[in-house]
Amino acid sequence: MKPQGETSDKPTRKIIHVDMDAFYASVEQRDHPELKGKPIAVGGSSKRGVVAAASYEARKYGVRSAMPSVTASRLCPDLIFVKHRFDVYREVSQQIREIFHDYTDLVEPLSLDEAYLDVTQNNYDYPSATIIAYDIRRRIYEETGLTASAGISINKFIAKVASDYNKPNGQKTITPDEVTEFLEKLEIRKFHGIGKVTAEKMYQLGIFKGMDLKQKPLEFLVEHFGKSGAHYYNIVRGIHNSPVKPNRTRKSLGAERTFSENISSELFMKERLEQIAEEIEKRLSKTDIAGKTVTLKIKFRDFKTQTRSKTLNEFIHRKEDILKIAVQLMEQERFRESVRLLGITLSNLDNEKTEEEKQVEVQLGFGF
Repeated sequence: MKPQGETSDKPTRKIIHVDMDAFYASVEQRDHPELKGKPIAVGGSSKRGVVAAASYEARKYGVRSAMPSVTASRLCPDLIFVKHRFDVYREVSQQIREIFHDYTDLVEPLSLDEAYLDVTQNNYDYPSATIIAYDIRRRIYEETGLTASAGISINKFIAKVASDYNKPNGQKTITPDEVTEFLEKLEIRKFHGIGKVTAEKMYQLGIFKGMDLKQKPLEFLVEHFGKSGAHYYNIVRGIHNSPVKPNRTRKSLGAERTFSENISSELFMKERLEQIAEEIEKRLSKTDIAGKTVTLKIKFRDFKTQTRSKTLNEFIHRKEDILKIAVQLMEQERFRESVRLLGITLSNLDNEKTEEEKQVEVQLGFGF
């Protein structure tokens, strides 16, 4: 009996799975310094409340997402509940995805805080997916103040498993030569997609690690796990051919900076805008695109956000042109409060190619 829809061909892709560390809780700790180092839970504290996310300080007590707030409070009496701000999380998530798209068009978001990237070919022509993952994590921290973890390997399944290994703020690479040994030694409960119920069933069948799973015939796995049996048969052999599936064409490109201290000097603001415009020009040159609409984003000291936009008749991509419009937008109205963040976004892009047109099949010709 042959597995359906899978082959045992040698791997031809380099996949990164990026997972933000305690995303919602980390955003709250970033924006409210008094919460840093403390056990916090994002969600309602009422009797019917549910934890949406927990900081690592809270996780030490066993607090987890989807847990009733009453249970979380019992486990961690000092737990601090924080009301969610999904508009802010979406905003930060978009900022992170812009970073991803600087490296590749093949980005598959799974949620606000994680995504797969296919970097077999990439915009910077980096020879190593490991280096790309380091660079992405560095930029996420520098541009958002948040940390991310990453897994790097030959397919989405192994990359997903690897991203959990060195959390938080770490990464792990499983090279093609390491795949077999890694999967054989991997505990069944750590296989992505095998939940608690399935793991218990596997334990009863004598399957505790990848090696145990690998020794079971396909017919045996299908008999006990139905259609999922063929999937388990394949993944323990490193076979998982699902491609990274981008779900949108890039619509904008931007950069922003959060300042360590709020600024009120117009001169300082112009200097920061020039740096941001220069960063955008670099990214545009890598992706060979331009845009017509410039949007200036301002976040004030009280966290209120304002945007101002201007659409031109022609496409622009040079730093000088972008900066000129951004400064004009800044000078439209005098700021009454000091500023903690400035950002510039270029939209109405001229990237006419679809993601499918850009996706090509290539053989790995370089190291991980």
